[in-house]
Amino acid sequence: MDTTTYVGLSRLVALQRQTEMTANNIANANTPGFKASRMVFSDYLVTQRRVAQPIDARPVQFVQDRGTHRDVSPGRMQKTDNPLDIALGTEGYLVFATDRGERYGRNGRLAIDPAGRLVGSDGSPVLSDAGTPIVLAPTDSRITIAPDGTVSTENGEIGRIGVVRFEDEQGLRAEGATLHAAEQTPLPVADPKIVQGMVEDANVQPVVELVTLMTQLREFQFATQLVEQEGERRAQAIERLTRRRT
Repeated sequence: MDTTTYVGLSRLVALQRQTEMTANNIANANTPGFKASRMVFSDYLVTQRRVAQPIDARPVQFVQDRGTHRDVSPGRMQKTDNPLDIALGTEGYLVFATDRGERYGRNGRLAIDPAGRLVGSDGSPVLSDAGTPIVLAPTDSRITIAPDGTVSTENGEIGRIGVVRFEDEQGLRAEGATLHAAEQTPLPVADPKIVQGMVEDANVQPVVELVTLMTQLREFQFATQLVEQEGERRAQAIERLTRRRT
């Protein structure tokens, strides 16, 4: 078993996935409500049985990517003065009714569709705390969204935007840039402190991500050189053994 080559290849595979995730963070640096992700790595210890171990031998460890860690810290709030833009001042997620079921996100860049429904950037209706879409009448013009999520116009109150939270945010499964699916029961947020006329920027720091990407590329080059040099070493060893036999 060519242990050195396999260890190097495991590192290359892990670095490829890590680089793809860093590139995705950079690509969504301007996406409202986006949360940066990181790979979670661990080592995998291989024990060789029935083989005499040399003195002071080091254990052979492969690289495994065990999962994804999502940075759930809030992004910077940006003022837009658009009455349909909202930002959550506390923990929690807006609830969207998609074709795949309820999904959750913090992208508060909202709009009104032809049916008068309050929808997200992908056209999915925003649900109220009662689990129903929030529908505005054609005559509604002055839209006000209170800190508790209550949507009102000059014709009165329409509904209250639902905001929920989860006990285990890392358990959410990302779908696209800003939406998440959940297998756990959402809990209502009583006081979401919604701010109208603002959106939450992505919590990505482009400079930090670029430095991280450059570091990952250098490590990828090093691991590639290790595999190549190991291949050359084996080829030279085979050639010398062949010469001795002849």
